[in-house]
Amino acid sequence: MASPSFTTRPEIMGTFGVVSSTHWIASQVGMGVLEKGGNAFDAAVAAGFVLLVVEPHMNGLGGDAVILVKPAGDASPTAICGQGPAPAGATLAHYRSLGIDVIPGNGLLAACVPGAFDAWMKMLRDHGTLTLAEALQPAIAYAAEGHPLCAGAAGAIAGMADFFAEEWPSSAALWLPGGTAPKPGAIHRNPDLAKTLARLVRLGAQAGPDREAQIDAARRAYYAGFVAETIEAFATRTEVLDASGRRHRGVLHAADMAAWSAASEPCASVSYRGWEVFKAGPWSQGPVMLQALKLLEGFDIGAMDTLGAEFVHTLVEAKKLAYADREAWYGEPVGGDVPLAALLSDAYAAQRRALIGATASRDMRPGSPDGREAPFPAYRLADGTAIAGIGEPARIEQESQERPATRGPAEGDTCHLDVVDRWGNVVAATPSGGWMQSSPTIPGLGFCLGTRTQMFWMQEGLPSTLRAGARPRTTLTPTIARKGDTVMAFGSPGGDNQDQWILQFFLRHADHGLNLQAAIDAPQLQCDHWPNSFYPRHAAPAKLQLEGRFPRDTVAALERRGHEVKLVGDWSLGRNCAASTDGRILRAAATPRLQQAYAVGR
Repeated sequence: MASPSFTTRPEIMGTFGVVSSTHWIASQVGMGVLEKGGNAFDAAVAAGFVLLVVEPHMNGLGGDAVILVKPAGDASPTAICGQGPAPAGATLAHYRSLGIDVIPGNGLLAACVPGAFDAWMKMLRDHGTLTLAEALQPAIAYAAEGHPLCAGAAGAIAGMADFFAEEWPSSAALWLPGGTAPKPGAIHRNPDLAKTLARLVRLGAQAGPDREAQIDAARRAYYAGFVAETIEAFATRTEVLDASGRRHRGVLHAADMAAWSAASEPCASVSYRGWEVFKAGPWSQGPVMLQALKLLEGFDIGAMDTLGAEFVHTLVEAKKLAYADREAWYGEPVGGDVPLAALLSDAYAAQRRALIGATASRDMRPGSPDGREAPFPAYRLADGTAIAGIGEPARIEQESQERPATRGPAEGDTCHLDVVDRWGNVVAATPSGGWMQSSPTIPGLGFCLGTRTQMFWMQEGLPSTLRAGARPRTTLTPTIARKGDTVMAFGSPGGDNQDQWILQFFLRHADHGLNLQAAIDAPQLQCDHWPNSFYPRHAAPAKLQLEGRFPRDTVAALERRGHEVKLVGDWSLGRNCAASTDGRILRAAATPRLQQAYAVGR
């Protein structure tokens, strides 16, 4: 299928460098670094720190990041794990003693070790050329001098304004200047964050002139110095209201932070019609896309109309099987024994592919790789119905009209950025967590903690059972794919939906030949069949959301197959970004959805 003649934006093409990210300022900052002679890794770090300033409702300095890096000449990318583990005090016994059986999605109790800072620093040290001061200067300037507040951030602040004022005064002091929520486009400053970043730069400089020594000194200042000490003092001594409807202190200590550092790991990968697709391992949800590709390889996707019922049905049913395996097998179990090789094998895919029938499945059907019996959590449907699994179904307290503000709109999202430089270095990064609405601002630091612990199950016997020192199964899932001389980096925010949206993008590009922008612009869909990774962990079997641009005959055909279809806004699903190189031409694209992401290059 040829690319359509019209796209919302041009596919960016050049030979020097390209950057795509979920905020226009970050994209331009990354491009500015390339213009000054920096490489893709330098540009990604500078842009990544700007994202935590200009998208504070999507990520923060206390959050997480998963980064895939492919230096020019390397055969395969590697994953930098910026997903910190659960603190030593995050045990089943402790949480149960508090009456917790579903880890709340906001507050202090759900904080893991913040991993984003160390992941960015590791990439800068190992692959970059900039000094620490050069890499952080744009973010420091925007935090100190201000930036126009994007509409999403302004909306998040407005939604949390009463909650901040009543329950989280440190957040109110930062986000409600003069006691009122700022309007979209208002200049917003975060002087404490600027001071925190500037202090890290100064402490790094004290290590002497060596660039790598400066970066390592800043890492120590964050994880074993003033940042860790300030986090412990606030998190362990402050009781704040969270989604449970009660007030809790956190369990994150400086010792937890000092004991951890970001590491590089091999990627998981599969082949698909001449492409090699790389993701982070099963401590992320990344392999779910790999499993879906193995299932879809047995269908003639290229012959299907991507706006038709056959394509949508086949894609959704494959995702149901892959995500069921995610829930049963992914995580960081004792011993780390995830049967990934079996899950990604041709034989297993063939066995699972046979389960895809002509009608929509309403069942959760994890498989049995290597003949193992699948463990599966007990969970609840969106209507409150309990589904049996390991342990007892989670108790979900329904929001009452008398208590409408006990949670607040704690939902956040994620950012994404891709960079390719003229030398062929490639980066795909997905930073998230530490959203302004996830946890109260830490006085003096200008940022809040993440809540990734909510992705653990409070049921024993699962790979993702809560365990001190284990990484939660993060939803962050950047991708790098390679075919011949072409290397492509892509991703999207969206929690559980990330691998849904980027899978659709990839199929439209790989099987149908749409260019990057056209593949991003095409109507998107999502399924909510499986338990959500975020509080309160509900599932909605057979529910299928389609952007309103899908043809009505497609909707009718899907409903005849048993899908519960809901049409949503025409441009409401996905925030995809992408960049690629074939060794000659560099390309980039970004979603028009939310009117915020941007791709630049020349």
